[in-house]
Amino acid sequence: MYKPLLLVVALAGICVEANADTAPAAEPVQAVTPAEAAALSASAEQELRGNILPFWLKYSRDLERGGFYGTVEDDLTVRKDAPRGALLTSRILWTFSAAYRRYQDPQYLEMARWAYKDLTSNFLDRKHGGLYWMTSADGRPMDARKLVYVQSFGIYGLSEYYRATGEQAALNMAKELYRTVEEHCHDHDKLGYFEEFSPNWEKMTARGRFVSPMGSLGQKSQNVHLHILEAYTTLYRVWPDEGLRDNLRELTLIMLDKILDPSTMHLHLFLDEDWTPRSDEISFGHDIEFSWLLVEAAETLGDEALIARAKDVAVKIAVVTNAQGVDADGGVFGEAVPSGVTNFNKEWWPQAESVVGFMNAYQISGDPAFFADSKRSWDFIGKRLVDHKLGGWFHLVSRDGQPDGGPKISFWKCPYHNSRACMELIDRLKPMLPAGGETE
Repeated sequence: MYKPLLLVVALAGICVEANADTAPAAEPVQAVTPAEAAALSASAEQELRGNILPFWLKYSRDLERGGFYGTVEDDLTVRKDAPRGALLTSRILWTFSAAYRRYQDPQYLEMARWAYKDLTSNFLDRKHGGLYWMTSADGRPMDARKLVYVQSFGIYGLSEYYRATGEQAALNMAKELYRTVEEHCHDHDKLGYFEEFSPNWEKMTARGRFVSPMGSLGQKSQNVHLHILEAYTTLYRVWPDEGLRDNLRELTLIMLDKILDPSTMHLHLFLDEDWTPRSDEISFGHDIEFSWLLVEAAETLGDEALIARAKDVAVKIAVVTNAQGVDADGGVFGEAVPSGVTNFNKEWWPQAESVVGFMNAYQISGDPAFFADSKRSWDFIGKRLVDHKLGGWFHLVSRDGQPDGGPKISFWKCPYHNSRACMELIDRLKPMLPAGGETE
């Protein structure tokens, strides 16, 4: 078992001390039974198909103007004048493409096509290339800056749409976005990717002259590189181009060698062009999300040495996240600094990523304590984050479990983290089910 704190410290050199009031108590964990796996899988599928996907099908689409509403409040009030983002559309595109690929449900395909049309009609810059950051509610470009973050989600969504439908135009667009990112954003000197550009792809470097939509404190960040990693992983699955393979391998090594702090098993959030860290904040959600996306990228590359390294890191990150970032009720805290937790709120998306990250650690290690951690995160979601009255998930809850009243749908509040967590659980639990079976 990984639970004893001495082992946690030995594994990862913890800088934020585990709090006895929040860290789970060490206790024996029994082997996982097929019945437990089946119950968790059924719960994930029910949440996916009975709540998350129906909620977005019912409430997100603007049936009058096309596309998606920019904001829907927690009481389902629609803000029809709210700006819209390519980020939300791309994430909806990924979600319903992935759902259709699994279930072949026509309404999922219709939703994916709705998102595909919105992305290509309203956010694609046909003059300079790439995707706009934001449009007005009626579809006029409102912020035409080019952020690599949103380009990566465009690639991610389009690649998954192609996986689901085989529509060549979607793959062609994903390739074009990839080439645009490589042409304008790749740092061929110090490696990695610059993040923010003008509408015609001039690098924005003077921090005093503009407000970063991403809150960036440096020229590079873990968040952007993490999501380019997942985008390139998905694109490589459908387009095994040698240049893309090289870029994906470089990204994987950058995350391991430049962005991950091996002494703490936390990601540096912001970095300068030469990879000097610009902050000491810790994001538990990004840490645990990285843990499993790293393994996915390494396995997609098929590099056995890299796979072994990625799995080792993934387990260590899961240990540290559990010790430092998980409250006694199973919820994942927002942020910390080396001296301790600074944000005790429990936002929706880190909870979803912890479910997958801990299950990934269980699959790698065979330690049933990780399965228990994953299920505990899942149970917290069902108890605190799922809105059992109006549907969907709350934006976040406070440490005492109270929803904050944030929107159910917004520029950032999307269906991809939670729907993906459900799909990942279902796939990863298949080999453990009573009837056996293989993951897809």
